Amino acid sequence: MSRAPRHQFSPPTLITTTEDLAAVCTRLRQHEFVTVDTEFMLIDALAPDLDLTALSDLLADAAVMKVFHAARQDIEIFVLKFGDVPRPLFDTQVAAMVAGFGDQVGYEALVGGLTGGSIDKAHRFSDWAIRPLSPAQIAYAAADVTYLREIYRKLCARLDEDGRLAWVAEEMAILTDPATYRADPSAMWQRLRSRSSSRRYLGMLRAVAAWRELEAQRVNIPRQRVVRDEILLELAATAPTSAEALARTRGLSRGFVEGPMGQGLLAAIEAAKHVPTDALPEAPVDRPGPRPSPALVALLKVLLAAKCEQHHVAARLVASSDDIERLAVEAAPDVPALHGWRLQVFGEAALSLRQGRIALGVDGREVRLVEVPG
Repeated sequence: MSRAPRHQFSPPTLITTTEDLAAVCTRLRQHEFVTVDTEFMLIDALAPDLDLTALSDLLADAAVMKVFHAARQDIEIFVLKFGDVPRPLFDTQVAAMVAGFGDQVGYEALVGGLTGGSIDKAHRFSDWAIRPLSPAQIAYAAADVTYLREIYRKLCARLDEDGRLAWVAEEMAILTDPATYRADPSAMWQRLRSRSSSRRYLGMLRAVAAWRELEAQRVNIPRQRVVRDEILLELAATAPTSAEALARTRGLSRGFVEGPMGQGLLAAIEAAKHVPTDALPEAPVDRPGPRPSPALVALLKVLLAAKCEQHHVAARLVASSDDIERLAVEAAPDVPALHGWRLQVFGEAALSLRQGRIALGVDGREVRLVEVPG
Protein backbone atom coordinates (compact mmCIF):
# COMPACT_ATOMS: atom_id res chain seq x y z
CA MET A 1 0.00 0.00 0.00
CA SER A 2 1.47 3.34 -1.03
CA ARG A 3 1.78 6.24 1.39
CA ALA A 4 1.37 9.93 0.67
CA PRO A 5 4.73 11.62 0.20
CA ARG A 6 6.05 13.56 3.18
CA HIS A 7 6.20 17.31 2.70
CA GLN A 8 9.67 18.79 2.53
CA PHE A 9 10.05 22.34 3.86
CA SER A 10 12.99 24.70 3.99
CA PRO A 11 14.60 24.89 7.44
CA PRO A 12 13.03 27.82 9.33
CA THR A 13 15.02 30.54 11.08
CA LEU A 14 14.32 31.94 14.53
CA ILE A 15 13.71 35.70 14.44
CA THR A 16 15.61 37.47 17.24
CA THR A 17 16.05 41.10 16.11
CA THR A 18 13.71 43.99 15.43
CA GLU A 19 15.24 44.47 12.00
CA ASP A 20 14.68 40.86 10.94
CA LEU A 21 11.13 40.95 12.26
CA ALA A 22 10.36 44.13 10.35
CA ALA A 23 11.77 42.66 7.13
CA VAL A 24 9.77 39.45 7.47
CA CYS A 25 6.54 41.29 8.29
CA THR A 26 7.02 43.61 5.30
CA ARG A 27 7.39 40.57 3.06
CA LEU A 28 4.39 38.82 4.62
CA ARG A 29 2.19 41.85 4.04
CA GLN A 30 2.56 41.27 0.31
CA HIS A 31 0.68 37.96 0.59
CA GLU A 32 -3.04 37.20 0.60
CA PHE A 33 -2.84 35.34 3.93
CA VAL A 34 -0.42 34.31 6.68
CA THR A 35 -0.64 31.34 9.05
CA VAL A 36 -0.18 32.07 12.75
CA ASP A 37 0.50 30.04 15.89
CA THR A 38 1.72 31.41 19.23
CA GLU A 39 2.43 28.08 20.93
CA PHE A 40 6.04 27.90 19.85
CA MET A 41 7.59 31.42 19.53
CA LEU A 42 9.40 31.30 16.16
CA ILE A 43 9.49 35.01 16.73
CA ASP A 44 11.63 34.81 19.84
CA ALA A 45 9.67 36.76 22.44
CA LEU A 46 12.57 36.20 24.88
CA ALA A 47 15.09 38.00 22.64
CA PRO A 48 16.41 41.18 24.31
CA ASP A 49 15.16 44.54 22.97
CA LEU A 50 12.87 42.93 20.38
CA ASP A 51 10.25 45.47 19.24
CA LEU A 52 7.04 43.73 18.14
CA THR A 53 5.49 46.76 16.43
CA ALA A 54 5.95 45.27 12.96
CA LEU A 55 4.08 42.15 14.05
CA SER A 56 1.27 44.25 15.50
CA ASP A 57 0.99 46.14 12.20
CA LEU A 58 0.85 42.88 10.23
CA LEU A 59 -1.91 41.49 12.45
CA ALA A 60 -3.91 44.70 11.98
CA ASP A 61 -3.48 44.78 8.18
CA ALA A 62 -6.99 44.36 6.75
CA ALA A 63 -5.57 43.22 3.40
CA VAL A 64 -3.95 40.09 4.87
CA MET A 65 -6.01 37.17 6.19
CA LYS A 66 -4.65 35.72 9.42
CA VAL A 67 -5.17 31.94 9.57
CA PHE A 68 -5.18 30.07 12.91
CA HIS A 69 -6.19 26.66 14.17
CA ALA A 70 -8.21 26.77 17.44
CA ALA A 71 -7.63 30.50 17.60
CA ARG A 72 -9.11 31.65 20.90
CA GLN A 73 -6.05 31.33 23.14
CA ASP A 74 -3.75 32.72 20.45
CA ILE A 75 -6.02 35.72 19.90
CA GLU A 76 -6.35 36.33 23.63
CA ILE A 77 -2.57 36.71 23.82
CA PHE A 78 -2.59 39.26 21.00
CA VAL A 79 -5.47 41.20 22.56
CA LEU A 80 -3.56 41.43 25.83
CA LYS A 81 -0.31 42.36 24.06
CA PHE A 82 -1.53 44.70 21.33
CA GLY A 83 -4.98 45.74 22.54
CA ASP A 84 -6.97 44.38 19.59
CA VAL A 85 -7.94 41.26 17.68
CA PRO A 86 -6.04 40.27 14.50
CA ARG A 87 -8.37 40.82 11.57
CA PRO A 88 -9.50 39.53 9.23
CA LEU A 89 -9.03 36.02 10.61
CA PHE A 90 -9.93 32.45 9.75
CA ASP A 91 -10.02 29.59 12.27
CA THR A 92 -9.50 26.23 10.57
CA GLN A 93 -10.94 24.32 13.53
CA VAL A 94 -14.24 26.21 13.26
CA ALA A 95 -14.18 25.90 9.47
CA ALA A 96 -13.57 22.14 9.74
CA MET A 97 -16.60 21.81 12.01
CA VAL A 98 -18.71 23.63 9.40
CA ALA A 99 -17.23 21.40 6.69
CA GLY A 100 -18.25 18.18 8.44
CA PHE A 101 -15.02 17.07 10.17
CA GLY A 102 -16.72 16.65 13.56
CA ASP A 103 -16.56 18.47 16.89
CA GLN A 104 -13.32 20.29 17.72
CA VAL A 105 -11.26 18.37 15.18
CA GLY A 106 -7.58 18.28 16.09
CA TYR A 107 -4.83 19.82 13.99
CA GLU A 108 -3.04 16.51 13.44
CA ALA A 109 -6.24 14.97 12.08
CA LEU A 110 -6.60 17.80 9.57
CA VAL A 111 -2.97 17.50 8.55
CA GLY A 112 -3.43 13.82 7.79
CA GLY A 113 -6.90 14.13 6.27
CA LEU A 114 -6.30 17.13 4.03
CA THR A 115 -2.59 17.09 3.22
CA GLY A 116 -1.51 13.47 3.65
CA GLY A 117 1.30 14.68 5.90
CA SER A 118 2.16 13.99 9.52
CA ILE A 119 3.69 15.94 12.38
CA ASP A 120 6.68 14.57 14.28
CA LYS A 121 5.77 15.07 17.96
CA ALA A 122 9.19 14.15 19.34
CA HIS A 123 9.72 17.68 20.70
CA ARG A 124 6.19 18.23 22.06
CA PHE A 125 7.43 18.42 25.66
CA SER A 126 10.56 20.49 25.05
CA ASP A 127 11.34 23.40 27.37
CA TRP A 128 10.75 26.26 24.94
CA ALA A 129 12.14 28.88 27.30
CA ILE A 130 15.71 27.50 27.09
CA ARG A 131 18.03 29.12 24.53
CA PRO A 132 19.40 28.36 22.06
CA LEU A 133 16.67 26.25 20.48
CA SER A 134 17.97 23.37 18.39
CA PRO A 135 17.32 23.19 14.61
CA ALA A 136 15.07 20.18 15.27
CA GLN A 137 13.00 22.16 17.78
CA ILE A 138 12.59 25.05 15.36
CA ALA A 139 11.60 22.73 12.51
CA TYR A 140 9.05 21.05 14.78
CA ALA A 141 7.58 24.39 15.81
CA ALA A 142 7.30 25.56 12.19
CA ALA A 143 5.41 22.43 11.09
CA ASP A 144 2.18 23.64 12.71
CA VAL A 145 1.86 26.74 10.56
CA THR A 146 3.48 25.25 7.45
CA TYR A 147 0.80 22.60 6.97
CA LEU A 148 -1.81 25.18 7.91
CA ARG A 149 -1.36 26.85 4.50
CA GLU A 150 -2.63 23.83 2.59
CA ILE A 151 -5.35 23.12 5.15
CA TYR A 152 -6.66 26.67 4.73
CA ARG A 153 -6.73 26.46 0.94
CA LYS A 154 -8.46 23.08 0.89
CA LEU A 155 -11.04 24.04 3.50
CA CYS A 156 -11.86 27.24 1.62
CA ALA A 157 -12.33 25.29 -1.61
CA ARG A 158 -14.62 22.78 0.08
CA LEU A 159 -16.67 25.46 1.86
CA ASP A 160 -16.99 27.48 -1.33
CA GLU A 161 -18.20 24.44 -3.24
CA ASP A 162 -20.79 23.73 -0.52
CA GLY A 163 -21.86 27.37 -0.27
CA ARG A 164 -20.78 27.59 3.37
CA LEU A 165 -18.15 30.32 3.41
CA ALA A 166 -20.83 32.69 4.76
CA TRP A 167 -21.47 30.27 7.62
CA VAL A 168 -17.82 30.49 8.65
CA ALA A 169 -17.93 34.28 8.32
CA GLU A 170 -20.67 34.40 10.98
CA GLU A 171 -18.46 32.46 13.38
CA MET A 172 -15.46 34.68 12.65
CA ALA A 173 -17.52 37.73 13.63
CA ILE A 174 -17.64 36.32 17.16
CA LEU A 175 -13.91 35.63 17.21
CA THR A 176 -13.06 39.16 16.02
CA ASP A 177 -15.05 40.85 18.81
CA PRO A 178 -12.53 42.06 21.43
CA ALA A 179 -15.20 41.62 24.13
CA THR A 180 -14.86 37.87 23.60
CA TYR A 181 -11.39 38.00 25.16
CA ARG A 182 -11.55 40.83 27.69
CA ALA A 183 -12.81 38.82 30.61
CA ASP A 184 -13.68 40.44 33.93
CA PRO A 185 -11.37 38.73 36.46
CA SER A 186 -13.99 39.05 39.20
CA ALA A 187 -16.49 37.11 37.06
CA MET A 188 -14.22 34.23 36.04
CA TRP A 189 -15.45 32.01 38.89
CA GLN A 190 -18.80 31.76 37.13
CA ARG A 191 -17.18 29.67 34.38
CA LEU A 192 -16.22 26.96 36.87
CA ARG A 193 -18.38 24.06 38.05
CA SER A 194 -18.78 25.04 41.69
CA ARG A 195 -18.76 22.23 44.27
CA SER A 196 -20.88 24.17 46.75
CA SER A 197 -23.50 26.91 46.93
CA SER A 198 -22.00 28.29 50.15
CA ARG A 199 -21.41 32.02 49.73
CA ARG A 200 -18.12 31.83 51.65
CA TYR A 201 -16.91 29.06 49.32
CA LEU A 202 -18.02 31.05 46.28
CA GLY A 203 -16.21 34.11 47.62
CA MET A 204 -13.01 32.11 47.91
CA LEU A 205 -13.53 30.66 44.41
CA ARG A 206 -14.06 34.18 43.07
CA ALA A 207 -10.80 35.32 44.68
CA VAL A 208 -8.58 32.51 43.41
CA ALA A 209 -10.13 32.60 39.92
CA ALA A 210 -9.58 36.38 39.72
CA TRP A 211 -5.99 35.95 40.89
CA ARG A 212 -5.36 33.33 38.19
CA GLU A 213 -6.86 35.52 35.46
CA LEU A 214 -4.71 38.51 36.39
CA GLU A 215 -1.62 36.31 36.68
CA ALA A 216 -2.27 34.76 33.26
CA GLN A 217 -2.58 38.23 31.75
CA ARG A 218 0.60 39.38 33.47
CA VAL A 219 2.78 36.58 32.11
CA ASN A 220 0.89 36.13 28.82
CA ILE A 221 0.15 32.43 29.15
CA PRO A 222 -3.14 30.45 29.08
CA ARG A 223 -4.88 30.45 32.46
CA GLN A 224 -4.81 26.64 32.64
CA ARG A 225 -1.01 26.81 32.62
CA VAL A 226 -1.06 29.02 35.71
CA VAL A 227 -3.35 26.75 37.75
CA ARG A 228 -5.79 24.17 36.40
CA ASP A 229 -9.53 24.49 37.05
CA GLU A 230 -9.73 21.46 39.33
CA ILE A 231 -6.96 22.88 41.51
CA LEU A 232 -8.82 26.18 41.87
CA LEU A 233 -11.89 24.29 43.07
CA GLU A 234 -9.77 22.44 45.60
CA LEU A 235 -8.14 25.67 46.82
CA ALA A 236 -11.53 27.30 47.28
CA ALA A 237 -12.57 24.37 49.49
CA THR A 238 -9.37 24.10 51.58
CA ALA A 239 -8.31 27.79 51.66
CA PRO A 240 -4.69 27.07 52.69
CA THR A 241 -3.08 29.75 54.86
CA SER A 242 0.62 28.83 54.58
CA ALA A 243 3.14 27.63 52.05
CA GLU A 244 3.19 24.27 53.83
CA ALA A 245 -0.57 23.90 53.50
CA LEU A 246 -0.49 25.11 49.90
CA ALA A 247 2.19 22.53 49.06
CA ARG A 248 -0.21 19.77 50.10
CA THR A 249 -2.51 20.70 47.21
CA ARG A 250 -2.17 18.04 44.53
CA GLY A 251 -0.89 19.49 41.25
CA LEU A 252 1.10 22.41 42.68
CA SER A 253 4.88 22.08 42.49
CA ARG A 254 7.26 23.11 45.26
CA GLY A 255 8.72 25.72 42.91
CA PHE A 256 5.29 27.25 42.40
CA VAL A 257 4.50 27.26 46.11
CA GLU A 258 7.77 28.88 47.13
CA GLY A 259 7.87 31.35 44.25
CA PRO A 260 6.07 34.67 43.67
CA MET A 261 2.98 32.99 42.21
CA GLY A 262 2.51 30.93 45.35
CA GLN A 263 2.90 33.99 47.56
CA GLY A 264 0.43 35.95 45.45
CA LEU A 265 -2.10 33.13 45.60
CA LEU A 266 -1.82 32.92 49.40
CA ALA A 267 -2.33 36.68 49.62
CA ALA A 268 -5.50 36.42 47.51
CA ILE A 269 -6.81 33.61 49.74
CA GLU A 270 -6.08 35.58 52.89
CA ALA A 271 -7.84 38.68 51.55
CA ALA A 272 -10.90 36.61 50.61
CA LYS A 273 -11.28 35.41 54.20
CA HIS A 274 -11.97 38.97 55.34
CA VAL A 275 -14.64 39.84 52.76
CA PRO A 276 -17.89 40.79 54.57
CA THR A 277 -20.74 38.34 54.20
CA ASP A 278 -22.94 40.83 52.36
CA ALA A 279 -20.21 41.28 49.71
CA LEU A 280 -19.93 37.59 48.94
CA PRO A 281 -21.37 36.28 45.65
CA GLU A 282 -24.72 34.55 45.52
CA ALA A 283 -25.02 31.08 44.06
CA PRO A 284 -26.26 31.17 40.44
CA VAL A 285 -30.00 30.69 40.28
CA ASP A 286 -31.77 28.49 37.81
CA ARG A 287 -33.69 30.15 35.00
CA PRO A 288 -37.21 30.96 36.25
CA GLY A 289 -40.16 29.14 34.76
CA PRO A 290 -41.04 25.51 34.13
CA ARG A 291 -38.34 22.90 33.92
CA PRO A 292 -37.88 21.35 30.47
CA SER A 293 -39.22 17.88 29.92
CA PRO A 294 -36.25 15.49 29.88
CA ALA A 295 -37.99 13.46 27.18
CA LEU A 296 -38.49 16.51 24.96
CA VAL A 297 -34.89 17.61 25.50
CA ALA A 298 -33.74 14.12 24.49
CA LEU A 299 -35.97 14.21 21.41
CA LEU A 300 -34.58 17.61 20.34
CA LYS A 301 -31.05 16.27 20.77
CA VAL A 302 -31.89 13.35 18.48
CA LEU A 303 -33.28 15.82 15.95
CA LEU A 304 -30.11 17.91 16.23
CA ALA A 305 -27.89 14.87 15.65
CA ALA A 306 -30.00 13.78 12.67
CA LYS A 307 -30.02 17.21 11.01
CA CYS A 308 -26.29 17.70 11.55
CA GLU A 309 -25.62 14.25 10.10
CA GLN A 310 -27.73 15.19 7.09
CA HIS A 311 -25.91 18.50 6.58
CA HIS A 312 -22.42 17.21 7.53
CA VAL A 313 -21.80 19.84 10.19
CA ALA A 314 -20.69 19.50 13.83
CA ALA A 315 -23.65 19.46 16.25
CA ARG A 316 -21.94 21.55 18.93
CA LEU A 317 -21.54 24.37 16.41
CA VAL A 318 -25.27 24.40 15.63
CA ALA A 319 -26.94 24.35 19.05
CA SER A 320 -25.76 24.33 22.67
CA SER A 321 -27.35 22.49 25.57
CA ASP A 322 -28.81 25.82 26.70
CA ASP A 323 -30.37 26.32 23.24
CA ILE A 324 -31.97 22.88 23.45
CA GLU A 325 -33.39 23.42 26.94
CA ARG A 326 -34.85 26.79 26.00
CA LEU A 327 -36.37 25.35 22.84
CA ALA A 328 -38.04 22.72 25.02
CA VAL A 329 -39.85 25.29 27.21
CA GLU A 330 -40.13 28.51 25.18
CA ALA A 331 -42.19 29.04 22.02
CA ALA A 332 -39.54 31.07 20.17
CA PRO A 333 -36.49 31.78 22.35
CA ASP A 334 -33.82 34.22 21.20
CA VAL A 335 -31.03 31.65 20.83
CA PRO A 336 -28.33 31.24 18.14
CA ALA A 337 -30.02 28.06 16.90
CA LEU A 338 -32.90 30.19 15.57
CA HIS A 339 -30.75 32.65 13.65
CA GLY A 340 -28.73 32.65 10.42
CA TRP A 341 -27.62 29.39 8.88
CA ARG A 342 -28.42 27.47 12.07
CA LEU A 343 -32.11 28.21 11.55
CA GLN A 344 -31.93 26.51 8.15
CA VAL A 345 -29.98 23.51 9.39
CA PHE A 346 -31.83 22.84 12.66
CA GLY A 347 -33.93 25.69 14.05
CA GLU A 348 -36.90 25.43 11.70
CA ALA A 349 -37.18 21.69 12.24
CA ALA A 350 -36.85 22.15 16.02
CA LEU A 351 -39.77 24.59 16.05
CA SER A 352 -41.84 22.25 13.90
CA LEU A 353 -41.12 19.36 16.27
CA ARG A 354 -41.95 21.51 19.28
CA GLN A 355 -45.27 22.53 17.66
CA GLY A 356 -46.20 18.96 16.76
CA ARG A 357 -46.03 19.51 13.01
CA ILE A 358 -43.35 16.86 12.46
CA ALA A 359 -42.33 13.64 14.17
CA LEU A 360 -39.21 11.50 14.13
CA GLY A 361 -39.17 8.09 12.52
CA VAL A 362 -36.66 5.49 11.42
CA ASP A 363 -36.05 4.50 7.82
CA GLY A 364 -33.71 1.55 7.83
CA ARG A 365 -30.67 2.84 9.70
CA GLU A 366 -31.42 6.57 9.50
CA VAL A 367 -33.62 8.97 11.46
CA ARG A 368 -36.21 10.62 9.23
CA LEU A 369 -38.59 13.57 9.71
CA VAL A 370 -42.25 12.67 9.25
CA GLU A 371 -44.92 15.30 8.62
CA VAL A 372 -47.88 15.05 11.00
CA PRO A 373 -51.22 15.24 9.08
CA GLY A 374 -53.39 18.25 9.91
